[in-house]
Parts: sequence; structure tokens; C-alpha cells
Amino acid sequence: MCGVSGLFSRNLDSIDAMVASQSHRGPDASGTFVDSIAGVALGHNRLSIIDLSDAGRQPMTSDDGRLVIAFNGEVYNYVELREQLGDYPFRSQTDTEVILAAYQKWGESCFDKFIGMFAILIWDRQERSLLAVRDRFGVKPLYYHKGADGSLVMASEIKAIHAAGIDAEVDPVSWSTFLSLGLYEHSDRTFWKGVSTLPAGHLMRWSSESTSIECWYDLADRIGNRFDDRSEDEVSREYLALLKESVSLRFRSDVPVGVNLSGGLDSSLLLGLIHELQGVDSEVRVFTFATGDANYDELPWVEQMLAQTRHPLSVSLLAADDVPKLAEKITSFQDEPFGGLPTLAYAKLMALAKEQGVTVLLDGQGMDEAWAGYDYYATAIMQDTANVSTVQGTKGSAIREDCLVPEFRDLAPTNIAYSRANVFPDALRRVQYRDARHTKLPRALRFNDRISMAVSTELREPFLDHR
Repeated sequence: MCGVSGLFSRNLDSIDAMVASQSHRGPDASGTFVDSIAGVALGHNRLSIIDLSDAGRQPMTSDDGRLVIAFNGEVYNYVELREQLGDYPFRSQTDTEVILAAYQKWGESCFDKFIGMFAILIWDRQERSLLAVRDRFGVKPLYYHKGADGSLVMASEIKAIHAAGIDAEVDPVSWSTFLSLGLYEHSDRTFWKGVSTLPAGHLMRWSSESTSIECWYDLADRIGNRFDDRSEDEVSREYLALLKESVSLRFRSDVPVGVNLSGGLDSSLLLGLIHELQGVDSEVRVFTFATGDANYDELPWVEQMLAQTRHPLSVSLLAADDVPKLAEKITSFQDEPFGGLPTLAYAKLMALAKEQGVTVLLDGQGMDEAWAGYDYYATAIMQDTANVSTVQGTKGSAIREDCLVPEFRDLAPTNIAYSRANVFPDALRRVQYRDARHTKLPRALRFNDRISMAVSTELREPFLDHR
């Protein structure tokens, strides 16, 4: 888990400032690669998770010296892939080097073989071209600024783009959309002018002559319109096997791994899968948060879940007095508006885990989208002809519309045109796809990436395994 930075056809002097601005993402080491002749610089901040030795430092160069990589994330099946790449002269035990070897052997098709979360920059010194790629669901962030002269700046966080000298000027359309409609994420725009996000499941090819972006993974295409005609029992067995393997893979780590639990079904499932894999004597440390208000806290259910186990439980308490100072801190890490008190409570939990020596945390993100767990999905089923652009799936703005200056309010689009909004024939899957691709999931993943990285912890999402 790390931070990446890149400058292409720009003044390279700011690469160190970009790396410094993301030091929280990787405090264990930092490095840069600079090719002044090509006008290219890559930067990296390292949070050591797999192969803690210096052999895992980045930017990393391929064995033949042609490719240079800066990588943020984890490819959990790197052990199995490494066996398929046995002829490569590996110099480390990292998944980073496996990515390099896989790209050399299989080209861009290698990304389909990866199980994990990733934002990757690969510079080809021979072709003088960049390939940037983001994982299927966008668990790991990747932002960019493209100059009018064809230059490019890329980074894990927006603050690093600004550290490269790009003006920090707000985007009024994004702010109007947020304040009018309550939408945090809905497109490739950010809340800052000139800064875009590379969409989940997309890749960018860049050279001094051209830039192109294309989708390499689309959830709707991979699922297809037809329902599975197998028996429920057969599907259940296959799904449970995939869940077990997904959780098992995400325990691969050379540092301690813990688990975030709420009192809900997804957390209960995660805990049950851990016991299936590790046995009832598992002592994986468990973290949860509370506010001290019985009307909201799920602590009683967490304690019931753990009553017959040996898991040590750590409870992070969010008090009202914590909110102002914590909100100011988290705002500086988020770079954009975030989701209020739950995000603050989760941020405090991450800090507690780090204090107790746990660097990697698993949680249950993604299950609600996959299994239609939100209340408004029932409405979608009943209104089967609904166009998803008319179904907000949000509580709306916290701002009264008449408090906004009309000229500013009118900047917001009257109708959100989601990409491939009605790709499925039924409203339920259309809403699920919108939430996974455009709204709910991108928002939650952005919030969670920043609060985990703020305290240099890695958050893993076993229920977001694409399989």
C-alpha cells in the first residue's frame, strides 16, 4: 500500500514535493525515478506490507531495464502468478515485481489475471510511453491533470497534483452538484478544476504525441444480461468457496492483520469465514467503533458475535468533543467533501489499530451493493420500469436549495446521465450497477482510502473480489 506520483513532459523539479505531500501513504520509504532526457519522473511512497526488505522499494525497474513501475495496492494472487512466471529472474518476494514480469509476458491482458486492488504507472523507456491502470472497482485512487500542451501529472491524491504546481481552483459545477443534489461522486470530475479521476476499470496510454483512455473491465459486460440458470444449491457452493478463497488471499501479509466489525450481516459473514479458515481458536484482533449512545451503537451485537471466540476486541469511542478537531484533520486528508460522522468514527478506529501495531485491516465493504442491501432497492424492484437517472438512492443535500444563489445552483445538471445507466433490462440491477460504478461504492472507497492512508494503514475488501 503506497502512494504514486508521475510527471510527464513537465518540469521535473516538483517530483520531490509530490512525494512529500503523500508521505502519510507510505512512511517506510520513498523514492524517485527521473529521466530528464525523456522529461519523465516517477515517485513513490512505501508502506511495507509484503517483503519488508529494501528489495521491495519503488520505483522498481524490470530485469532488462526497459520498464519502470510505481504501484499502489496489492495483487493477492502474486504467489500463484509467480509460479507461472518461473523463468523471470526475480530479485524480491514482492507482488510489484510479479506485476512487472506479468506485463512483460502477457502485456495488458495481465490485468485480467490479477486478483486485488491497484493503481499502477508503468513507464516504457524504449517506447517513451506510459501505461496507467486502475483496478476493477476503483479501490485504489488515481488522479490526473492533462495540460493544454499534452503534458500529464498523475498521483494517488489530489494534493500531490497541486504540489506539482497545478492551481488549486475549485470546480463550481461539482460543488453545485454536491450542494444541490447531495452527490459526492457521480462522474470523472473532481471538486477541483483541471483534476480528473481515472475511472475504475480503465487504463490510460500516454506519449508526447497522444493520450487515450479505455475501459478494460466493465462489471455489466462481465455479468451479462442473463440470469444464472443453475440451481441455488450449486451457486451457493461455488459462491461460498470463492468467499473463503477471497478472505484467505487477503490474509497474505508480512505485517499483522486485523478485522473491522460492525454488528451487521456482512461483518458476521466475514467473522464466520475467518473461523472457517483459521479455526475457532483464531486470535485475529477485532476493531469496532462506538459513540456511547445505545440508540446508534452496534457494540452489543459485536460483543455477542465475539462471546464464544478468542478474538481480542478494541473499541474506538467517538465523543462529541472529538468532532471539530478530527473533522479539520480528516478534511485535509480527504481533499474533497466526505461523509460526516461515520467517516470520522472510522478514522479514529484506523488510528487505534495503528497504535496497537495492526497495519492491515479487513472489512465488509461491497456486500450491500452485491446483494441489494439498501432499503431503496425494494423500491427499484417495485418500479421495474424506472430509469436509474431518476432514482437518486441518496438522502439528498444537507443544504436547503433556497439558500444557494440561483446562478450557482443552476450550474448543477438537472438530470444525471450515468454512463450505460440502463444497460440491464431490470431496474434492480440497473440501480445496483449505478451504485457500484458511479455513486455509492466510489464514494465509500474514496472516504475509506483516505482515512486508512491518513494513519498509514492498509484496508482490504474481501467482498470486492471481482470473481
